[in-house]
Amino acid sequence: MKTILAFGDSLTWGFIAGSWERHPHEVRWPNALAAALNGKARVIEEGHNGRTTVFDDPTCFDDRNGSRALPVLLSTHQPLDLVIIMLGTNDIKFANRCRAFDASMGVARLIEIVQKFSFLPAFKTPEILIMSPPALVPTNDEWFNDLWGHALEESKLFAKHYANVAKEGGVHFFDAGTVATADRTDGGHLDAVNTKAIGTALAPVVKGILGI
Repeated sequence: MKTILAFGDSLTWGFIAGSWERHPHEVRWPNALAAALNGKARVIEEGHNGRTTVFDDPTCFDDRNGSRALPVLLSTHQPLDLVIIMLGTNDIKFANRCRAFDASMGVARLIEIVQKFSFLPAFKTPEILIMSPPALVPTNDEWFNDLWGHALEESKLFAKHYANVAKEGGVHFFDAGTVATADRTDGGHLDAVNTKAIGTALAPVVKGILGI
């Protein structure tokens, strides 16, 4: 059986838009992907609310810098056949004031971490698939609008920059925004239908990458 690491933020964790609760196990996209792979791979859920690609968030108690978490997880879960990375939304929220381009540079660093990681001698370097997250949408929620309402147009550039980074890094790319749309309840998170849709749409992509 193949092993896949799904590395992301609240979209991977399964944050229910507007509720501060979590989608049921079977709805979250990593588990929807696993179900669609029909037992040929296990998918490790590794979503952390607020996680960025490489940037520190001084407003939070927990360490949300993905570049520090990723090496630990690569070691913990080896051997891995595929690492899927979907991050960036938290890079452009107000606390960080980054652009989609900056987020893509963070993703490039994460690609480098996987490619250069010192896996045990018996294990191969896994394939890498990076996903651009769905764009932000307008919301009437005052708190979330203050958090990322300024970045609506910037978030539409994720796919462009991530595709370039994937090509340069020689890794696979998928635009989650082609199958999922953020919920206007808070402008960034996903309802049950859209988060599950990501996992379902990824299945044929992952089957092609892993030959299963």
